[in-house]
Amino acid sequence: MNSNIDSLPLIEPGRLMLNIPVPMRDGINLSADIWLPPSTQGNGPWPALLLRTIYDNQEARYIGWVREFTNRGYAVIMQDCRGRGDSDGEWIPYVCELYDGYDTHEWIGKQDWCDGNLGTFGLSYPGFTQTLPATLRSKYLKAVAPIASQQDNYGHHRVNGVIHHNVAFAFLNMLGRSMQYESLKHFDQDTFFFELPIDTAMEKVSNTHPYYKGVMEHEQYDEWWSSYSLRDKYHEMAIPSLFITGWFDSLSNENFKLFNGWTKKAKTEDARSKTKLIIGPWSHQIAPWGRVPMGKNGEYADRTFGKQALSDVIEMHMHWYDQRLKGIDTGVDEEAPIKLFVMGKNTWRDEYEWPLERTEWTKFYLSSAGNAVDGGGGLHPEIKTSDRTSDSFIYDPGNPVPSLGSQYQTYDFCGPHDRSHIQRRPDVLTFTTDVLTEDMEITGPISATIWASSDAKDTDFTATLTDLEPDGKAIALCEGIVRARFRNGTENPQMMVPGEIYKFEIDMWNTSNSFIKGHRIRIEISSSNFPRYNRNLNSGNPIASDIDITLANQTVYHGIQYPSYINLPVIPKR
Repeated sequence: MNSNIDSLPLIEPGRLMLNIPVPMRDGINLSADIWLPPSTQGNGPWPALLLRTIYDNQEARYIGWVREFTNRGYAVIMQDCRGRGDSDGEWIPYVCELYDGYDTHEWIGKQDWCDGNLGTFGLSYPGFTQTLPATLRSKYLKAVAPIASQQDNYGHHRVNGVIHHNVAFAFLNMLGRSMQYESLKHFDQDTFFFELPIDTAMEKVSNTHPYYKGVMEHEQYDEWWSSYSLRDKYHEMAIPSLFITGWFDSLSNENFKLFNGWTKKAKTEDARSKTKLIIGPWSHQIAPWGRVPMGKNGEYADRTFGKQALSDVIEMHMHWYDQRLKGIDTGVDEEAPIKLFVMGKNTWRDEYEWPLERTEWTKFYLSSAGNAVDGGGGLHPEIKTSDRTSDSFIYDPGNPVPSLGSQYQTYDFCGPHDRSHIQRRPDVLTFTTDVLTEDMEITGPISATIWASSDAKDTDFTATLTDLEPDGKAIALCEGIVRARFRNGTENPQMMVPGEIYKFEIDMWNTSNSFIKGHRIRIEISSSNFPRYNRNLNSGNPIASDIDITLANQTVYHGIQYPSYINLPVIPKR
């Protein structure tokens, strides 16, 4: 892709139409810019590609994509969602995209420049604007290609019931009809995240968006969330999807839900068998589609993934849509449904299901001599009986463990960052294997089972998987969190009895990493990951309105009676 769109030739007269009104069923008009292929591609009609966005349909990144798509013989429609940009109406996040998307599909399919074949593209929210209206099955919509999208927002904004706290800053960006990027560059967001109570923190900056209020109020998965969720709508999907995400994407976990839902439950065999998933060593923005590129040799944070990590997002789409919309045999239908990047080895590999059928699920048990807070904890495939049976630390919500690496959404701090300095904190326990004598590949969902107690009525426990390199760097791979009151599910919140020992299951999402000979596997256990997730103040009060910071004395148990462990998907050598 030409990185300098200013150097591209000017658009011919009649090939660019700006602010074209697209009528919705309720009389509202949504604004769309229509880009037609150059005269070298004939006079149409052409297959069409649609982007529906709440951000900016004039964004330079997407304009670069548009120029490439049109040069390849596609008409492209760039539409502002309802209540955003130049479109009329009021923006109701997510919910309004169902019928607005379908009505737009129908309008495009009837235009004389469209040959009746429509696909969609876009990242994040523009990913969701593709999947939700697909359930209504416009006859013109033949395929979708969402990048870093989600099944629903309960899994994104309420991770196991815990508030994905830095999402708050995203809503500050979207309080008007246009984005607030430039103004908020001058805003002290670090201080903002510490504001209490969190349900009204935004009001110190601006009016709180109604959607943000809803995120605060709805702790459980209820009608407010399900009204636009896909989890019960896969049976309505009749077309295939190309899902694209990264191991360090803040929405990566949602993409595995989408892929499995689509391939197992979709309405048609075509949709089930032809849906694909691509997962690279990327994040939400540091990726082939991102505002921040990787280095020329695939450098990203504290790792280098090689030139093979520098995939071409335009070619991903053309390989997909030339087959789906033009009927050109690109070979995509014969390819494996999953293409994943194995970090460490830094190679691409084809797979056929998730999790992988050949996975050898292996428990590595926590142990220590009571010095895990000093890096003395061990990880072993068998339970150690000679060591002490617990480790303790104090969790202070006023000084939480900072978010760094893994699937954190913020540009500068997501990805394969070295967490070794964080692991030296007195409120972080670390448990590490012996030095590996051969490579060990871990590919699949990661989880931890932790036995723990606290002197608080409510608290959090976190777990992070890291690759400990010989030079001491602890590279973040994936992580998870559990809120004590939701240990039995968000539908059945229960406070803890101080001092009582409970079992906590921590979903740590997914990864694919080959731990190279000479490396070690390390898990860290703590009680905060901030500001990725909101702080638990340990008081037991309602989270959204809580202002009472309370210290919590935490104890993590291990050994025969309380066998805490991390469950790793070990992939045997072929």
